[in-house]
Amino acid sequence: MKPQLSPQRTAAMTLFEVGIVVAVVLIFLAVFLPMIGRPRRSYSGIACVNNLKQVSLAFKIWAGDNGDILPMGISVTNGGSLELVATGNVVSTFQVMSNELGTPKVLLCPQDLARFGVNNFGGLSTSNISYFVSADMTNDMNPQMILVGDSDLMRGGKTLKLGLAALWTNDPVAWSGKRHSKAGNIGLADGSVADTSTPRLHIFLQQTSLATNRFAIP
Repeated sequence: MKPQLSPQRTAAMTLFEVGIVVAVVLIFLAVFLPMIGRPRRSYSGIACVNNLKQVSLAFKIWAGDNGDILPMGISVTNGGSLELVATGNVVSTFQVMSNELGTPKVLLCPQDLARFGVNNFGGLSTSNISYFVSADMTNDMNPQMILVGDSDLMRGGKTLKLGLAALWTNDPVAWSGKRHSKAGNIGLADGSVADTSTPRLHIFLQQTSLATNRFAIP
């Protein structure tokens, strides 16, 4: 008996069909590979930005209740922090704004692993604060002036120490990269928050129109 041959032929892709599949795969890779490789801001990074926005807003509210003057421009006897912040005391400034801030937890960046949160302003210390305060900001007349920002700053490769840091516009200032991958967040006088690289930070320092920018570092 002769074996019967099936009338059906084994299906095979033509060269044209193979070309279409390859083209589709290449288009897919071209569209999605850049998205996969692009660094995405983590949840904790977004939380840090939101915290700084709340802090900047608290400054504006406080100033609105005090003749448009910020705590750094009003003496301690009148309820401000002028004399204390001039010595680098950042804690006092946030304490006088306790009502506007609501909770001291907004003073901690979630990516700042060197510090920890606290539940009340009475126990607030530099160990609970991730952000510096500008000692030169007495009002918000210049909206592009730096008001607050991440405190993980370096000068000449060395981390800025606790206290008052006077930064010249041409100082070799840089972010340490310990929190935001060689970048940092700064809150401006207009209430906005800028995600800045080191070069952009230098631009903002120059825009303040000050020979030196004095920051109270926690």
